[in-house]
Amino acid sequence: MSARIRRVGVVGGGRMGAGIAEVCARAGLDTVVCEADATAVSAARERVATSFERAVRRGKLDRISAEEALTRLVFSADLEDLADRQLVIEAVTENADVKTGTFAALDKIVADPAAILATNTSSLPVMRLGMATGRADRVVGLHFFNPVPVLPLVEVVSSLHTGRETLETVEAFARDTLGKTVIRSQDRAGFVVNALLVPYLLSAIRMAESGFATAADVDAGMELGCAHPMGPLKLADLIGLDTVAAIAESLYDEFKEPLYAPPPLLMRMVQAGLRGRKTGRGFHTYDRDC
Repeated sequence: MSARIRRVGVVGGGRMGAGIAEVCARAGLDTVVCEADATAVSAARERVATSFERAVRRGKLDRISAEEALTRLVFSADLEDLADRQLVIEAVTENADVKTGTFAALDKIVADPAAILATNTSSLPVMRLGMATGRADRVVGLHFFNPVPVLPLVEVVSSLHTGRETLETVEAFARDTLGKTVIRSQDRAGFVVNALLVPYLLSAIRMAESGFATAADVDAGMELGCAHPMGPLKLADLIGLDTVAAIAESLYDEFKEPLYAPPPLLMRMVQAGLRGRKTGRGFHTYDRDC
């Protein structure tokens, strides 16, 4: 078994990356977050600080613990600052070329050949990302769920190349250090959760698209009729309609099943910049600060 992971890097400081960085810092880990430029670095820092403040306000975290966790976080626009990390978690945009390029760069930068490179991809093949490096046995999927500080699940995904020690080390990290519940998945598009969830979301989108029911009624039906905590269209907005579309395209590319094909309405909304909660409008309208 590898040495206990104490130094973590996160590439990408959006909603997912910021959430991953937060749970790492709260777990006592030395955490470096890398973004593309100074503007993105500032946004990532503010995103994490706001999340800590919200947790304190809601009584989920005391002020001293929040301030201590913030001292464990370093934000940077230089990937070279990840050279000494034992584990780097990639959380950039759900685009195969961007992710592959990120892994190729990390492979050259992260100095320890035993260091693990993990991806938070929702649907892309872990093996493809591993093959972009010279350490495919040290590449693994580590898929968190949004919001990361709240949702307890992590999917650990092994490719055909992922080594057993890598898998066991990452599972122990997620379970024992971060306090998450771990499920394993094979390296197939969508893994466990999205392979089941996304067809349901797409079905709801098709229902609204056809005029069979309004978005509000679709969501109310599943919340009040099936006791779901959130309706499918609200959930799609929360995930991000661009992310839902990207996952659907990956699922359809792999399985060629019609239920995975993204509906035209979804693609038009993404093209129009209506990506859900993060842009203030999707199937519902939101306060941008929510």
